[in-house]
Amino acid sequence: MSTGEQAHSTTVGTIDEEILAFTAGKDLVLDHQLTEADCIGSAAHAVMLSKMPVTPPVLTKEEADSLCKELARIQQMAVMGEFEIRPEDQDVHLAVERTLTERLGDVGKKIHTGRSRNDQVALDLRLFAKERLLDLMSDTAELAESLTLFAEKYADIPMVGRTHMQPAMPSSVGLWSTAYAEAVLEDLQSLRHVYTLNDQCPLGAAAGYGVPLPIDRKLTSDLLGFSRPIHNVAHAIQSRGKLEYQILQALGQLMITLSRIAQDLMIFTLPEFGYFSIPKAFGTGSSIMPNKNNPDVLELIRSKAAQVVGQGTTVGMILHAAPGGYNRDLQDAKEPFLEGMATTRASVRILSRCIAGLKAHPDRLRAAFDGGVFATDAALALVAKGVPFRDAYHSVKDSLEDLENEDPDRAIGRKKHLGATAGISFGLYRDRIAASRGFIRQGREHFHAAVRRLFAGGK
Repeated sequence: MSTGEQAHSTTVGTIDEEILAFTAGKDLVLDHQLTEADCIGSAAHAVMLSKMPVTPPVLTKEEADSLCKELARIQQMAVMGEFEIRPEDQDVHLAVERTLTERLGDVGKKIHTGRSRNDQVALDLRLFAKERLLDLMSDTAELAESLTLFAEKYADIPMVGRTHMQPAMPSSVGLWSTAYAEAVLEDLQSLRHVYTLNDQCPLGAAAGYGVPLPIDRKLTSDLLGFSRPIHNVAHAIQSRGKLEYQILQALGQLMITLSRIAQDLMIFTLPEFGYFSIPKAFGTGSSIMPNKNNPDVLELIRSKAAQVVGQGTTVGMILHAAPGGYNRDLQDAKEPFLEGMATTRASVRILSRCIAGLKAHPDRLRAAFDGGVFATDAALALVAKGVPFRDAYHSVKDSLEDLENEDPDRAIGRKKHLGATAGISFGLYRDRIAASRGFIRQGREHFHAAVRRLFAGGK
């Protein structure tokens, strides 16, 4: 150690101060978000240790109960912003262990038996993601409902359909909005998929190679409300990073959908279009131009979509060259993962509120139609009379001026096949939203019941 440098004594040894700061990174701040999860996981581990068939027992039932009681107290401290993670703790895991030891003495020293910070952090992130994914899925279902309700309200209002941003064919507000509702529901399916991947317990893998103790990994998994333990202990540790990457990819897909909705709204609320108007609360004024109400919320959703997609890429690049087993590189996957979760949920919530206050302007929507928009319909009408399509195509193209008086309302009413302007099943969207909410409700009730049972013995 060079002159002037200092060392810190930690639970796992003496570490140079500068090296400690570098290796701890932002964990001293970020890990506060994981305190509740760490306490829940530690409580399950304590209960399991008290049931382990060894003599003398690692923990008695009374000791496990005292640990659960103290862990519940630490949870409350964290909620109140009173739990401290010190530099010498390095992370939330050792901060919790230190606090338990300060309060319970040797009983606190036993809590780390049969586990590693490797399986602890893997578990904490999964418990954190379990709760946050349920919340995000609930908010995403709300967004899908807002889009569906908007579509129902303006289902029969014509709207110019566009390709390459140019006028193309007759469409409707109902078709536009339910297209995005369906996209959001597909993104919700992706969230359900990664929730299922996440719903597996890594605890008991320790450093990734198991321990020579008769631990019961199935018990800890059940105590924590997981569907099952991850079978292979090496995979339980190696899945860290990859799981965060998969979740961020699902979040990125959802954010891309949100960004496209935001982009459409920015275009269609321009004075030159005037199709829609968003509530004034979702814009801000200019510091110099009194007339301005800028769509800042929508612009930020575009930006945040890029951020979340980038965060997924960051985690993937951290992971792609890592060898098997645990590697410290994975610590740097924590920040983009936590930020990506928070950013996505905030974006979904704010856009759902924006859609709920969105208004359509039928006169402006109808006025946007010109004869060319009806050209394809006119060609297909000739086909229905026996004219070959290519001949019909050229006939209509040579006389577009004859279509100027076509009625957009009648045009969208003629498309009655499945999923077209007059063939939208709003019940289909409502059923999918209800099914998603049932899945979310079941998952939340199962998890919360498991946590309540876990801490009941410590009261």
